[in-house]
Amino acid sequence: MSEHKEEYEDSSAALDAMAEEGPVDGEDNLAEDELEALRAERDDLYERFMRALADAENARKRGEKDRREAEQYGGSKLARDMLPVFDNMKRAIEVITPEQREAQASLIEGIELTMRELLNVFKKHGIEPISPEIGDKFDPQIHEAMFEAPLPDTKAGEIIQVTTVGFMLHDRLLRPAQVGVSSTPG
Repeated sequence: MSEHKEEYEDSSAALDAMAEEGPVDGEDNLAEDELEALRAERDDLYERFMRALADAENARKRGEKDRREAEQYGGSKLARDMLPVFDNMKRAIEVITPEQREAQASLIEGIELTMRELLNVFKKHGIEPISPEIGDKFDPQIHEAMFEAPLPDTKAGEIIQVTTVGFMLHDRLLRPAQVGVSSTPG
């Protein structure tokens, strides 16, 4: 932009010099009002040019920001669609009894390996689980209260049960952790 400002200043100096000079090769000087009109037109064109240049720069920056956001958050719909797969696999693993683990060790190991791989893919793409612990303080920014119940030996606002794990996609909430919260007065 500074080079354009220099060009503007050079043209301004040239017009001023023309006004101060006498007749050139026998021609009359431009009339003062014509010179003033040329200066006004030059200033207007310069102003419009600088605005167009600023608009182009803003559009470039906006495009770059949009590209970065699309890169980071473009897969959020697919990620949301994968969360029920995670939930179902987690529930399947949680209900395995010791007897089933002995009888179907290979099958259960395969399910657990698939679950670990799913979590690795999530991590690779910036998807992190929100796994609150019982006794943690309820945070409405990342938790969703599914119920409130009085529970002895707890304080109001403490998490007493985690029903569903939540997830963050980079710095955005993909799904809040669904929890039960104590309503016992402190």
